[in-house]
Amino acid sequence: MARITAGVTTSHIPAVGAAMDNGKTQEEYWKPVFDGYNWVRDWEAKEKPDVVVLVYNDHASAFDMRIIPTFAIGCAEEFQPADEGWGPRKVPVVKGHPDLAWHIAQSCILDEFDMTIINEMDVDHGLTVPLSLIFGELPEWPAKIIPIAVNVVTYPPPSGNRCWLLGEAIARAIESYPEDLNVQVWGTGGMSHQLQGPRAGLINKEWDQRFLDELTSNPEGLRHKPHIEYLREAGSEGIELVMWLIMRGAMGADAKELHRFYHVPASNTAVGHIVMQPSADRPDVPASDTVEANSVAAQGLIA
Repeated sequence: MARITAGVTTSHIPAVGAAMDNGKTQEEYWKPVFDGYNWVRDWEAKEKPDVVVLVYNDHASAFDMRIIPTFAIGCAEEFQPADEGWGPRKVPVVKGHPDLAWHIAQSCILDEFDMTIINEMDVDHGLTVPLSLIFGELPEWPAKIIPIAVNVVTYPPPSGNRCWLLGEAIARAIESYPEDLNVQVWGTGGMSHQLQGPRAGLINKEWDQRFLDELTSNPEGLRHKPHIEYLREAGSEGIELVMWLIMRGAMGADAKELHRFYHVPASNTAVGHIVMQPSADRPDVPASDTVEANSVAAQGLIA
């Protein structure tokens, strides 16, 4: 069976990708940022995940005000880097895992999550910058990627608790997939930052550090943190942190923290990064009877 072996979070700052693409990683300003990812790059080279379920938010590259899915899953064979106004990043094409993606989509929908299924979309810095930071600059990404896009751009975004519950549903889906796969779940975005208005440039180090602490020690409290606190304390774009709770929900209640990195500044933004190991007793939340019954029925229809 497929198994979840780790959870990873990281910021997905576009200027970080530009620094990599333009050979600036060793400049005085940027070197501390990239040095903070040396540990995870070495660790990933040993872990060798087969698939990464990567939770991110689109920045008007695949979706705009005409279509705003709350949760969307990419089920395509591949995803091209998006042109965000200055040409696509010169990074490898993102290869998908359609069989597992469709399995997750079916399982989550039968688990009463209304996932939007996407069979064609370009992926922007929200997805490619985390891949570059965590895997490095490579000719080909070392894992298949299943993108899960979350609306944290237009009100209302999903609650932290809803994101956590989706993480649990994704974990159930992965752990019911019959192929032997090493799967990681990544949550990206954040930390505190605001890009516009009188508070543009806001960074709240104390709040960020407390969020990182609670991601390990008090995740139950994070589940019920209201949107207004993210906006007030972490800035308008700090709401991206609810996407980290999808990863955290997939890890189980007693997940272990393996590594952490935090740095300010990086393009007037706080950089946050954490690596977790799931609970030994995953899955900690069983599938409902309705999910099991519907899954059996669906298998019969497919057969």
